[in-house]
Amino acid sequence: MSGPGEPIGNPQPVPGQAAEGANPRLAELEAKLANASAELEKARDEWLRAKAETDNARRRAAEDVAKAHRFGLESFAGALLAVKDSLDAALTVENTSIESFKEGVEITARQLDAVLEKFAIRAVFPDGEKFDPHRHQAISQVESDKEPGTVVSVLQKGYLLHDRVLRPALVVVSKAKEEAA
Repeated sequence: MSGPGEPIGNPQPVPGQAAEGANPRLAELEAKLANASAELEKARDEWLRAKAETDNARRRAAEDVAKAHRFGLESFAGALLAVKDSLDAALTVENTSIESFKEGVEITARQLDAVLEKFAIRAVFPDGEKFDPHRHQAISQVESDKEPGTVVSVLQKGYLLHDRVLRPALVVVSKAKEEAA
Protein backbone atom coordinates (compact mmCIF):
# COMPACT_ATOMS: atom_id res chain seq x y z
CA MET A 1 0.00 0.00 0.00
CA SER A 2 1.10 3.52 -0.67
CA GLY A 3 1.66 5.90 2.15
CA PRO A 4 1.21 9.66 2.00
CA GLY A 5 4.81 10.40 0.85
CA GLU A 6 5.32 7.45 -1.48
CA PRO A 7 4.87 7.79 -5.23
CA ILE A 8 1.90 5.99 -6.67
CA GLY A 9 2.72 3.05 -8.91
CA ASN A 10 6.19 2.39 -7.51
CA PRO A 11 5.65 -0.38 -5.05
CA GLN A 12 8.44 -0.81 -2.61
CA PRO A 13 10.04 -4.23 -2.62
CA VAL A 14 9.50 -6.33 0.36
CA PRO A 15 12.83 -6.77 2.19
CA GLY A 16 14.48 -10.08 1.30
CA GLN A 17 12.30 -10.55 -1.78
CA ALA A 18 14.10 -7.95 -3.91
CA ALA A 19 17.47 -9.61 -3.69
CA GLU A 20 16.09 -13.02 -4.55
CA GLY A 21 13.87 -11.95 -7.53
CA ALA A 22 16.21 -9.41 -9.12
CA ASN A 23 19.37 -11.51 -9.39
CA PRO A 24 17.87 -14.51 -11.20
CA ARG A 25 15.94 -12.16 -13.50
CA LEU A 26 19.05 -10.07 -14.15
CA ALA A 27 21.14 -13.19 -14.79
CA GLU A 28 18.47 -14.50 -17.19
CA LEU A 29 18.39 -11.19 -19.11
CA GLU A 30 22.18 -11.05 -19.27
CA ALA A 31 22.25 -14.63 -20.63
CA LYS A 32 19.66 -13.73 -23.28
CA LEU A 33 21.65 -10.62 -24.19
CA ALA A 34 24.84 -12.67 -24.50
CA ASN A 35 23.03 -15.23 -26.74
CA ALA A 36 21.53 -12.46 -28.89
CA SER A 37 24.94 -10.79 -29.20
CA ALA A 38 26.54 -14.10 -30.23
CA GLU A 39 23.78 -14.76 -32.80
CA LEU A 40 24.17 -11.21 -34.14
CA GLU A 41 27.92 -11.65 -34.48
CA LYS A 42 27.41 -15.03 -36.22
CA ALA A 43 24.85 -13.51 -38.63
CA ARG A 44 27.16 -10.56 -39.31
CA ASP A 45 30.05 -12.92 -40.04
CA GLU A 46 27.87 -15.01 -42.40
CA TRP A 47 26.66 -11.84 -44.13
CA LEU A 48 30.23 -10.57 -44.59
CA ARG A 49 31.28 -13.93 -46.04
CA ALA A 50 28.29 -13.99 -48.41
CA LYS A 51 28.99 -10.40 -49.47
CA ALA A 52 32.64 -11.26 -50.15
CA GLU A 53 31.63 -14.32 -52.17
CA THR A 54 29.15 -12.23 -54.18
CA ASP A 55 31.80 -9.59 -54.83
CA ASN A 56 34.25 -12.30 -55.94
CA ALA A 57 31.64 -13.87 -58.25
CA ARG A 58 30.82 -10.45 -59.74
CA ARG A 59 34.53 -9.74 -60.30
CA ARG A 60 35.11 -13.17 -61.92
CA ALA A 61 32.07 -12.66 -64.18
CA ALA A 62 33.36 -9.24 -65.25
CA GLU A 63 36.77 -10.76 -66.02
CA ASP A 64 35.09 -13.54 -68.05
CA VAL A 65 33.10 -11.00 -70.06
CA ALA A 66 36.24 -8.96 -70.70
CA LYS A 67 38.08 -12.09 -71.87
CA ALA A 68 35.15 -13.09 -74.08
CA HIS A 69 35.21 -9.66 -75.74
CA ARG A 70 38.95 -9.76 -76.15
CA PHE A 71 39.37 -13.37 -77.28
CA GLY A 72 35.89 -14.22 -78.62
CA LEU A 73 37.10 -14.40 -82.19
CA GLU A 74 40.12 -16.55 -81.38
CA SER A 75 38.73 -19.84 -82.69
CA PHE A 76 37.19 -18.15 -85.74
CA ALA A 77 40.47 -16.41 -86.53
CA GLY A 78 42.36 -19.67 -86.06
CA ALA A 79 40.04 -21.43 -88.50
CA LEU A 80 40.59 -18.67 -91.07
CA LEU A 81 44.36 -19.16 -90.95
CA ALA A 82 44.08 -22.31 -93.10
CA VAL A 83 42.31 -20.26 -95.77
CA LYS A 84 45.00 -17.57 -95.54
CA ASP A 85 47.72 -20.24 -95.84
CA SER A 86 46.08 -21.60 -99.01
CA LEU A 87 45.95 -18.11 -100.54
CA ASP A 88 49.57 -17.45 -99.63
CA ALA A 89 50.64 -20.79 -101.12
CA ALA A 90 48.81 -19.98 -104.36
CA LEU A 91 50.67 -16.70 -104.63
CA THR A 92 54.10 -18.38 -104.32
CA VAL A 93 53.58 -20.73 -107.28
CA GLU A 94 55.31 -19.20 -110.26
CA ASN A 95 54.19 -21.22 -113.26
CA THR A 96 50.51 -22.00 -113.04
CA SER A 97 47.94 -22.72 -115.63
CA ILE A 98 44.52 -21.14 -115.55
CA GLU A 99 43.06 -24.56 -114.74
CA SER A 100 45.32 -25.18 -111.74
CA PHE A 101 44.79 -21.63 -110.53
CA LYS A 102 41.01 -22.09 -110.80
CA GLU A 103 41.23 -25.42 -108.97
CA GLY A 104 43.23 -23.79 -106.17
CA VAL A 105 40.66 -21.00 -105.84
CA GLU A 106 37.84 -23.58 -105.69
CA ILE A 107 39.63 -25.52 -102.95
CA THR A 108 40.21 -22.30 -100.99
CA ALA A 109 36.55 -21.30 -101.45
CA ARG A 110 35.48 -24.70 -100.06
CA GLN A 111 37.81 -24.20 -97.07
CA LEU A 112 36.23 -20.81 -96.43
CA ASP A 113 32.72 -22.25 -96.79
CA ALA A 114 33.62 -24.94 -94.21
CA VAL A 115 34.84 -22.27 -91.78
CA LEU A 116 31.67 -20.22 -92.25
CA GLU A 117 29.50 -23.31 -91.73
CA LYS A 118 31.43 -24.29 -88.61
CA PHE A 119 30.65 -20.90 -87.09
CA ALA A 120 26.97 -20.87 -88.15
CA ILE A 121 27.42 -18.25 -90.86
CA ARG A 122 25.25 -19.01 -93.84
CA ALA A 123 24.63 -17.33 -97.15
CA VAL A 124 21.25 -15.86 -98.09
CA PHE A 125 20.45 -16.14 -101.79
CA PRO A 126 16.77 -15.19 -101.97
CA ASP A 127 16.16 -15.47 -105.73
CA GLY A 128 12.41 -15.96 -106.31
CA GLU A 129 11.51 -15.41 -102.65
CA LYS A 130 9.22 -12.72 -101.25
CA PHE A 131 11.17 -9.54 -100.42
CA ASP A 132 11.99 -9.35 -96.70
CA PRO A 133 13.26 -5.90 -95.64
CA HIS A 134 14.86 -7.46 -92.57
CA ARG A 135 17.09 -9.74 -94.67
CA HIS A 136 17.23 -8.05 -98.07
CA GLN A 137 18.16 -4.63 -99.35
CA ALA A 138 16.34 -3.61 -102.53
CA ILE A 139 18.58 -1.78 -104.99
CA SER A 140 15.87 -1.28 -107.61
CA GLN A 141 12.49 -2.43 -108.86
CA VAL A 142 11.69 -3.76 -112.30
CA GLU A 143 8.45 -4.59 -114.01
CA SER A 144 7.93 -8.31 -114.06
CA ASP A 145 5.36 -11.01 -114.60
CA LYS A 146 6.19 -12.24 -111.10
CA GLU A 147 4.08 -11.18 -108.15
CA PRO A 148 5.01 -7.65 -106.97
CA GLY A 149 7.48 -7.71 -104.09
CA THR A 150 9.27 -10.85 -105.31
CA VAL A 151 13.07 -10.95 -105.59
CA VAL A 152 13.85 -11.08 -109.32
CA SER A 153 17.65 -11.17 -109.08
CA VAL A 154 20.34 -11.20 -106.44
CA LEU A 155 23.24 -8.81 -106.98
CA GLN A 156 25.11 -9.84 -103.82
CA LYS A 157 24.47 -12.65 -101.36
CA GLY A 158 23.57 -11.77 -97.82
CA TYR A 159 24.87 -13.57 -94.73
CA LEU A 160 23.33 -14.63 -91.44
CA LEU A 161 25.07 -15.46 -88.17
CA HIS A 162 22.66 -17.99 -86.71
CA ASP A 163 19.47 -16.04 -87.50
CA ARG A 164 20.92 -12.55 -87.20
CA VAL A 165 21.69 -10.58 -90.37
CA LEU A 166 25.40 -9.90 -90.84
CA ARG A 167 24.84 -8.40 -94.27
CA PRO A 168 21.54 -8.13 -96.16
CA ALA A 169 21.34 -9.55 -99.68
CA LEU A 170 21.35 -6.85 -102.37
CA VAL A 171 18.38 -7.59 -104.60
CA VAL A 172 16.20 -6.36 -107.44
CA VAL A 173 12.49 -6.61 -106.66
CA SER A 174 9.56 -7.01 -109.04
CA LYS A 175 6.81 -4.47 -109.41
CA ALA A 176 3.55 -4.66 -111.30
CA LYS A 177 3.61 -3.83 -115.01
CA GLU A 178 2.15 -0.48 -115.85
CA GLU A 179 -0.91 -0.57 -118.07
CA ALA A 180 -0.51 1.18 -121.42
CA ALA A 181 -3.12 3.95 -121.77
